[in-house]
Amino acid sequence: MSIILWILAALAAISLSGWVFRLAGQKITGNSPRFRDMPFAVAFGYALAAAAVLGGVWLWFQPGATFFRWAVQGFVIFAIAAWLFRLLGRAVGTAGTRKLFRQMPLTASFGILVILIYAVLSIFAGVIAPYGQAEVFDQVNALPGGNAATGGNPDHLLGTDQIGRDLLSRLIYGAQNTVGIAFVTTCIAFFLGGSLGFLAATLQGWLDQVLSRAVDVLMAIPSLIFALLLMTIASAWAGSEKWLLTVYMVLIIAVIDSTRVFRLARAVGLNIVVMDYIEAAKLRGEGLRYLIFKEILPNAYAPLLAEFGLRFCFVFLTIASLSFLGVGIQPPLADWGTMVRDLAQFINFAAFSPLTAALPLMAAGAIALLTVAVNFVVDWMLHRTSGLKD
Repeated sequence: MSIILWILAALAAISLSGWVFRLAGQKITGNSPRFRDMPFAVAFGYALAAAAVLGGVWLWFQPGATFFRWAVQGFVIFAIAAWLFRLLGRAVGTAGTRKLFRQMPLTASFGILVILIYAVLSIFAGVIAPYGQAEVFDQVNALPGGNAATGGNPDHLLGTDQIGRDLLSRLIYGAQNTVGIAFVTTCIAFFLGGSLGFLAATLQGWLDQVLSRAVDVLMAIPSLIFALLLMTIASAWAGSEKWLLTVYMVLIIAVIDSTRVFRLARAVGLNIVVMDYIEAAKLRGEGLRYLIFKEILPNAYAPLLAEFGLRFCFVFLTIASLSFLGVGIQPPLADWGTMVRDLAQFINFAAFSPLTAALPLMAAGAIALLTVAVNFVVDWMLHRTSGLKD
């Protein structure tokens, strides 16, 4: 009950601060339109932001706020890196790319930078990682930091797991496996859903009805629960062949996610097939393949590309969730969802060794960081293609 009273008191204090801020602004600026026409919600927002900043400064100096300080430092470093990356893009490249970087907000440059870093880690994981993802060493549960006096090992900067595998190497290989498998799964889902969606929009009739009703049935079932049920069945089919379970996972998630792509492709396709240039192509005697790939697909490129980013995030999170539950990407492949599950017990050491407790948070943070980055880029792409201007 006391917590609720504290929250209510804090909201009342912030509301009063917002009212005083607006009133003081009106008095100081001679009742200028900026403060005279300011809604109370905006004044409350300014007061809330000021309270958040003051609370953050207070929390920074608390002795147990190690993770908060790391988060703030990481935010500042990524913001500076994104700003420098945008400056570099404005100075280097073709005229088109330089113009693109000049129009790009800082959030989009941050997203592109993060995606490029993940792509490099995924492609060159075998070169960047110090050890193999399945390589086992004698020392198990070595603490991070590399200090032998505190239970670390200078050969393993982030330590080792419960069976002696290097965690830094597995974190890097996790980018290759988790991100790579999610990208392949999203491509399959888009090929399947996009092709059937455009086909249903072009031919319509009974084919459209059959495909649409089948998609409605699949979409009526919660996707994660449905995927978990099918993966449980697939585990019995795969038996001891762990790689086969990963293949089943890719196919199951691709089919489930293709239903969303089908709905979008069909909706966009139905708006395109009634255009005059489609009728002209039909009168010229163009076939179905030409209509889909030469007429419909180029005009549906923008919404599908934005949807690809969103679908990739959902697929990426679904794979991580299934791996966390033990039915996703199987060992010896490294996976961030599995790492979060296996290293979760290290959170109990937060009071004694913050770096040790950060191990599961690194894998979870890698998942969250890529999701945020892709969403930033998708938001910018939607803003550009919608015709909205700042």
